[in-house]
Amino acid sequence: MSETFDTTPELEALEQVRQAAQASGQPYAGGVSPRQAWALFSTGQAVLVDVRSAEERKFVGHVPGSVHIAWATGTSLTRNPRFVRELEVKLGKEQPVLLLCRSGKRSAVAAEAAAKAGLHNVFNVLEGFEGEIDAQQHRGGSDGWRFHDLPWVQD
Repeated sequence: MSETFDTTPELEALEQVRQAAQASGQPYAGGVSPRQAWALFSTGQAVLVDVRSAEERKFVGHVPGSVHIAWATGTSLTRNPRFVRELEVKLGKEQPVLLLCRSGKRSAVAAEAAAKAGLHNVFNVLEGFEGEIDAQQHRGGSDGWRFHDLPWVQD
């Protein structure tokens, strides 16, 4: 007997992201836009995990209610060897997890590491919290969580 689950448009979109990632050979579940991430997180359909350092969260800002598990720590960004284990212990293997970093690059590497460790429901938040750096060496002018005016706070 097969089980049926209620799905929402957000979860259906997440499944489409997963299928596209698989079709393109991406090494993890795929990437979601900041707005998709907010829709999933704000409705409790996914957990948002900030993988930036504690210093970045404190001085740049963070999403209220997000979980913090640093991919790398300190000002030299030393890789956290316990990242995947911490992720699994805090969140389990089944629920959708959305990883957020500064620009979407570290969180993509973290999502790949999680997938290699058997966590297959981990997605990258594209654009990150601050967005890509522009020609003037600034972030946040054209993309990123803050650019899209999504909720965030600063300590």
